[in-house]
Amino acid sequence: MSGGAIIMMIIAIVIVWGGLGLAIVQLRRHPDPGPDAEEATVPHTE
Repeated sequence: MSGGAIIMMIIAIVIVWGGLGLAIVQLRRHPDPGPDAEEATVPHTE
């Protein structure tokens, strides 16, 4: 592999894994509250 290919691979890995890490941090700081009580009692129609 050439030097340019290695650098591009490292950048791609950092973007993908960095995005995953930021998403995990965001969800840990602000967790999804889940369904509201009103939403839980409404029947779903399809």
